[in-house]
Amino acid sequence: MTVPVREQRIDVRSERARARDLLGPLEARIMEAAWTGHLPDPFVVRDVHILLPDLAYTTVMTTVARLATKGILSVNRSHAARAHRYRVAEAPGELIERLSRAEAGQAVARFGDAALAAFAAELDRLNPAQRERLRRLAER
Repeated sequence: MTVPVREQRIDVRSERARARDLLGPLEARIMEAAWTGHLPDPFVVRDVHILLPDLAYTTVMTTVARLATKGILSVNRSHAARAHRYRVAEAPGELIERLSRAEAGQAVARFGDAALAAFAAELDRLNPAQRERLRRLAER
């Protein structure tokens, strides 16, 4: 009896969509605005609040600060200017890459060789074009 090999699904969603899924709902709204150029570069919390007026200013301020703490935004804490200025520090693909490497490392740390064997089994299911794309990603 032959068991059919499970088809490997390709995620056709955009990198931005996948990156948003890795964030909380408010973080995703703010980063979508930043990634798509709806916020100036650099921006201040007030810029975000104007764009998302349904949110309390303090909620926006806290969420933007958390995005900076996570390294997704960078912050310039200039003493000359009252407001902190923020910039995008990670593009969607960079966020996905950083978090996926961390997740893979945690899986290996937790499950050891079993995790590596599972990764290898998943790689075996890929077609040559997918393998080549992954090889290029791994070389970054």
